[in-house]
Amino acid sequence: MFQTLIIRLSSMGDIIHNFPALSDLARHRPDIAIDWVVEESFAALPALHPAVRTVIPTALRRWRKAPLKSKAEFIHFRRKLRHYQYDLIIDSQGLIKSAFIAKQAIGPISGYDKASAREGLASLAYQHKYAVPRNQHAILRNRQLSAQVFNYKINDTIDYGLNIPQLDLPWCPAQSYAVLLSATSRSDKEWAEENWITLGTRLNAMGISSVLPWGNEQEQERSLRLASAIPNAVCPPKMNLAEAASLLASSRIVVGVDTGLAHLAAAVAVPVVAIFCASDPQLTGVLASSYAINLGSNGAPPSLESVWQATLDGMK
Repeated sequence: MFQTLIIRLSSMGDIIHNFPALSDLARHRPDIAIDWVVEESFAALPALHPAVRTVIPTALRRWRKAPLKSKAEFIHFRRKLRHYQYDLIIDSQGLIKSAFIAKQAIGPISGYDKASAREGLASLAYQHKYAVPRNQHAILRNRQLSAQVFNYKINDTIDYGLNIPQLDLPWCPAQSYAVLLSATSRSDKEWAEENWITLGTRLNAMGISSVLPWGNEQEQERSLRLASAIPNAVCPPKMNLAEAASLLASSRIVVGVDTGLAHLAAAVAVPVVAIFCASDPQLTGVLASSYAINLGSNGAPPSLESVWQATLDGMK
């Protein structure tokens, strides 16, 4: 069995963007055993892909804040990482921190060359370096890197390949529902609240409830505020990643701002409309072989009517 280690630490969107490359690799090289190093808060994501043998959580973000106190924990992590002598290690993130983690494992490292990596110095850690143009979507870059490393050709179909658990969410609407992802880490990425209220009200008139997930206290306040203004809307309890994936997978449609859960919606193949207000979707927008639409751009939020029309189209 050919032992391979994938280094893709974070964030949620970056991890999800690596799944199609993993599906390609599993299809072309079924003889490969694949392990994945990921930040501990996202460890549930790689576990959704059946090609991943072992998920190895790291706490690099936390360790960097208190390196002396974290020494023993880091040594334990490195010992676990070195359980296998890998035939190949792929750093698909191309950052100095991901290259550092790759160097802790045993085996030759492959990654982007200096011009292709997000941080060129990361390429100094690699024994095998590959040129992959940066002016294309992250999913395509990841797929092209793996294809060059293992010498196979990719096709046009984007296969995330996830196994989504069907969990019992007792608070979930019994009727058809849409997931509205209004929460984001940056205020400039938010879409106007009155737009969400109008969107949710129109969906309710069609017999479709709205569910408004959240991740922190401020986002919860926003979701509660919106849910109180939208008929039959639900502000759910805080969910883990498996519960969020299950919620998205059973929805009628997902409409969301530029956030990791919007990319997870694309990965579970439900129709998704992504709203961009302060970033450019060209390189990191939602991308799938199923219905996945990006609207708006940096400094130019999409109109309510354009989002509504895309939502209607997605539900046809």
